Amino acid sequence: MSRRKKSHQSNGTPQRPRLWGKHAVAAALDNPRRKVLKAWATREAAGFMQFANDVAVTLADVADLGRLVPHDAPHQGVVIEVEPLEDAWLDELLSGADERAVLLVLDQVTDPHNVGAILRSAAAFGAIGIVTQDRHSPPESGALAKAASGALERVPWTRVVNLARALEEIGEAGFWRIGLTGDAETDLKDALGPPRVALVLGAEGPGLRPNTREHCDALARLPISDAIESLNVSNAAAVALYAASSHG
Repeated sequence: MSRRKKSHQSNGTPQRPRLWGKHAVAAALDNPRRKVLKAWATREAAGFMQFANDVAVTLADVADLGRLVPHDAPHQGVVIEVEPLEDAWLDELLSGADERAVLLVLDQVTDPHNVGAILRSAAAFGAIGIVTQDRHSPPESGALAKAASGALERVPWTRVVNLARALEEIGEAGFWRIGLTGDAETDLKDALGPPRVALVLGAEGPGLRPNTREHCDALARLPISDAIESLNVSNAAAVALYAASSHG
């Protein structure tokens, strides 16, 4: 990955993202794999956040904190600058999976709010991790971490170069790969079967790319009513995760 020049963007940089909000920051502080570089907090927030002794905390007022994050970001009195987490390795993720397991694969889902919300649902329903293509997925950021509400620190995230090859490895590991698409003829509940399931979701609008569809064992749809054309991808992921985790 090429190194970008350091900037003073209000959301940090991909190499030094800034996280904000009590849940996202508390989860980062509790994560032994997370390196915290700087911290800013109101006196009140500094009193209850568990900052390590080696983290220098700058006391700041609400207005100062507001200048460290994007406009109107709900920082809740605390902002930290961190190093990105190391990506999980796909082979380790697959080899450590139980006999029953659910994995999420995202095909060019790039919106950080959607990916954050998907991470939150993945944690809620016990998914073993998410897999994305490195060139077509968002970097860690405060917006993503805030939407994930702590799940960024808890759900393994694997970024791969070639998503089709990753899907081949996932299939070889015994996962039944189900691509979610509105034009499928089969409902998701009828496509579920084997205890190891990989749910594959595409970006809103384009959906699954043809090569991704070809690397799925089945295509399925969520049986929503005609009152709405489709679900937001993060909402679809939550519904699909519930269906897969409660199956059998």
